[in-house]
Amino acid sequence: MDHALRLARRGLGNVWPNPAVGCVLVREGRIVGRGWTQPGGRPHAERMALDAAGAASRGATAYVTLEPCAHHGRTPPCAEALIAAGVTRVVSALTDPDPRVTGRGHAMLRAAGIAVTESVRADAAAALQRGFLTRVTLGRPMVTLKLATSFDGRIATGSGESRWITGEAARRHVHALRLTHDAVMVGGGTARADLPALNIRGFGAVRQPVRLVIANAPMPDLPPEDAAHGPLWVLPGPLPEALAELGRRGLTRVLCEGGGQLAAGLLGAGLVDELVGYTAGVLLGGDGRAAVGPLGLQHLSDAPRFRLAEARPLGGDLFHRWVRHA
Repeated sequence: MDHALRLARRGLGNVWPNPAVGCVLVREGRIVGRGWTQPGGRPHAERMALDAAGAASRGATAYVTLEPCAHHGRTPPCAEALIAAGVTRVVSALTDPDPRVTGRGHAMLRAAGIAVTESVRADAAAALQRGFLTRVTLGRPMVTLKLATSFDGRIATGSGESRWITGEAARRHVHALRLTHDAVMVGGGTARADLPALNIRGFGAVRQPVRLVIANAPMPDLPPEDAAHGPLWVLPGPLPEALAELGRRGLTRVLCEGGGQLAAGLLGAGLVDELVGYTAGVLLGGDGRAAVGPLGLQHLSDAPRFRLAEARPLGGDLFHRWVRHA
């Protein structure tokens, strides 16, 4: 299952509105096929693994990071494909919360005489699938708030200079982070002031994320959609309604990259699921621009709180990721 989870991770940022799933087929102790959800959401992971295994699928065990689908969409149900291929056992990590599937895929497999084992590495799978799960259960995409700051939490000097607070390794890591998200979001003020590209650079030909701008006022021209720039969506606030619209459009993972007012709005509305920080060993002082705008807190107990998930040095900076408390 750990191998299937690593395969599933390859689909993050590439498969929306579908989940990023991994599948490994094992027969007589040997991997005979493996697959992951392909760009655009199809073929599904199970279909890729079955095609790779061919006749060796018969009698195999399938390790799948999400319950095989049981409904007819643009492709036949994966549960049916596993049955037809002669798989004798399916091990899954999560039950699919999609009402078209939930429990039906497992039931279809059991009805065909296939042994089913559920909830293997469920916590790891849920963390990987947080975007898809959030869209299905809450109707909005998962939101990651990225903050690249000085040691004292500033994103620019008082005059607005910000290039570059963090180093080259951190900046490259941000582009890798964009690779795992469906969209990159900024506020209207940042878009007008910086005309940001909001694309992925330095990783060759990749599927570019949707560029999101949350703005109520007219926007300046940004680069049109092309091979180097994803689609541009401009949505008005308020933020809960904007994110609900993104959920309806199928987005599962959104990376917010600024600015301070948008960050404060998301935090204040309880819409941030993960924080990603890149902290440099430089101090800009109280006249520097704060990473997060006013939250209007009267009591410390009202402050948004997150738990540390990972931290490590990154070049000359510190990378740290935090997950919202349940």
